[in-house]
Amino acid sequence: MAVSVRIPTILRTYTGGESEVSAEGDTLAAVLDDLDASYSGIKGRILDEAGQLRRFVNVYVGNDDVRFLDELATATPDGTQISVIPAVAGG
Repeated sequence: MAVSVRIPTILRTYTGGESEVSAEGDTLAAVLDDLDASYSGIKGRILDEAGQLRRFVNVYVGNDDVRFLDELATATPDGTQISVIPAVAGG
């Protein structure tokens, strides 16, 4: 299943400056594995040491936050757009 992954500015050093890349996988976990195979180290910036989404990183499959779906087991149908969005804090 080919999907499109939107990469935030802070992680574009891993993708050679690309803001959107393609990856394969039928779940978010599989997509992140494929992404890391092509762009070594990027998965470690999205997942913590326990293999869960980092607290301040939001991931959307389509328009839905995966934390309200099946997290890493969220299905990623062919053609889906995945967005990785770092949380912004401040005041």
